[in-house]
Amino acid sequence: MWMIELPPFIPFFLGAIIAAFTRGLLRKIVMILIPILGALHLSLVPDGLHLQFTLMGYQIVPYRVDKLSLIFGYIFHIAAFIGIVYALHVKNTLEQLAALLYAGSALGAAFAGDLLTLFIFWELLAFTSVFLIWARQTHNSYTAGMRYLIIQVLSGVLLLVGAIFYAGEHNSLAFNYIGLDGIASWLIFIALGIKCAFPIAHNWLTDAYPEASATGTVFLSAFTTKVAVYALARAYPGTELLVYIGATMACFPIFFAVIENDLRRVLAYSLINQVGFMVVGIGIGTALAVNGAVAHAFNDVIFKGLLFMSMGAVLHMTGKINGSELGGLYKTMPKTTLLCIIGAASISAFPLFSGFVSKSMVMTAAINEGYSWVWLILLFASAGVFHHAGIKIPYFAFFAHDSGIRASDPPKNMLAAMAIAAALCIGIGIYPQGLYALLPFETNYSAYDVTHVLAQTQLLFFSALAFVWLSLRGLYPPELPSTNLDVDWLYRRAIPTVLERLFAHIWQIDRRLRLKAQAVLNSCIHYFDRKNSLLNGVFSPNYPAGGMAIWLAIVLAFYLLLSFTSH
Repeated sequence: MWMIELPPFIPFFLGAIIAAFTRGLLRKIVMILIPILGALHLSLVPDGLHLQFTLMGYQIVPYRVDKLSLIFGYIFHIAAFIGIVYALHVKNTLEQLAALLYAGSALGAAFAGDLLTLFIFWELLAFTSVFLIWARQTHNSYTAGMRYLIIQVLSGVLLLVGAIFYAGEHNSLAFNYIGLDGIASWLIFIALGIKCAFPIAHNWLTDAYPEASATGTVFLSAFTTKVAVYALARAYPGTELLVYIGATMACFPIFFAVIENDLRRVLAYSLINQVGFMVVGIGIGTALAVNGAVAHAFNDVIFKGLLFMSMGAVLHMTGKINGSELGGLYKTMPKTTLLCIIGAASISAFPLFSGFVSKSMVMTAAINEGYSWVWLILLFASAGVFHHAGIKIPYFAFFAHDSGIRASDPPKNMLAAMAIAAALCIGIGIYPQGLYALLPFETNYSAYDVTHVLAQTQLLFFSALAFVWLSLRGLYPPELPSTNLDVDWLYRRAIPTVLERLFAHIWQIDRRLRLKAQAVLNSCIHYFDRKNSLLNGVFSPNYPAGGMAIWLAIVLAFYLLLSFTSH
């Protein structure tokens, strides 16, 4: 019975401790076994509250199992397993331990039954994941990691304050449906929104993920935003505001992804775009929409992980990741090229690939509930995804012009991890019923009807046609060495410029005031010096005696003045 009460994060935390004191093959075996045994254990656990106690009058539930938490628990175990296999060649102990603790923290958050437990794992997610960014050991990764940590901790602080207010308002810390009905709920909503990369609050993702190590980015893409999606699905289903936020998230990253040169940053924008679909589904709030959001989160972890792994393989083997410096790699990296194309087909929602069977659930729910214009926006976003992730990533990395780089395919463990993810992308696309059975609500949804297949095929065909036409006309944005700014323009350009001008004025005013004060002081000194020179001749022939005389005169005058006023 005690095994059932063992929260899923415990094996990962214990595994991190064991891995810290082991080396070589033994450590690799331990790391691989942790997600396998954890997933097997999870499959045996029934729904219910398996661990709870009372703290200061509030019920604390560190381990609550239901269908919503289970499906995220399964995908987090799959993501951890694939990531660990992908990173088996890594020698950095700190990075390996951070990856295990990070995955364990995501599981802790997914099975949290109260807001206090959620807050603890929310912060652990931040403090463990930042080491995956710093693991690249560059100046940019260090500064990006610091910015990432500040934003993530801010999100945690808002969550804590919101939880305290919520406890005061409802006399409970239970993490269930919250809704937007007070200050506490808004604070929690904003905290979740920061981690979910809502518009304006998204920059931590596009700033930090591309600066992480090749293996670290794979873990990062799987957990942080998906934990936020899970929390939104738990606490805010049916919140209409999320429909508009999600639609914005699905669209705006497309424009930045198209002009971005760093291919991992392109995928970071693409990650926000895909999370936008999930947020729309949660905002609509029907069973089909929430199922679609959760199913798409499940698939996104796999196909986005596959794309990040393929770009990580390119970075690992060539040392380059900018589209302007790559091209022609299909000649010497054919396996990586094929696996990347499978990931690109999945995220683009080609029929028989995983993205097709989940993205369509959200879009169908949107049209069913009367959000016609949101459906149009999602359709546009789908075309945009095909452009920047389905075509741009494989085209500029492996085809386009021949860069002359002749790197071979990556180590076998990296290929094996990518092959597992690719197999899942195809398997779910061909047999989606296996995924549908895990969803929170029962569904008889079928993605493969004639209308849907034809509509999606036409969309992809015309999107490809548009890419070819724009490329032949020279209208498609070329891959150029550049640094593109979006919201980070505020703290990289606007705020420094404003502060620079503001302080320039302050220093100028300060200089003028000091010059004026100095002039007044000089005048006074000159005046007393002149008086002193005159008195020297009267009171004393030498300077010290004259000075003493004038000071005695001043003191005497002051004493007489006081005596006069006192009477």
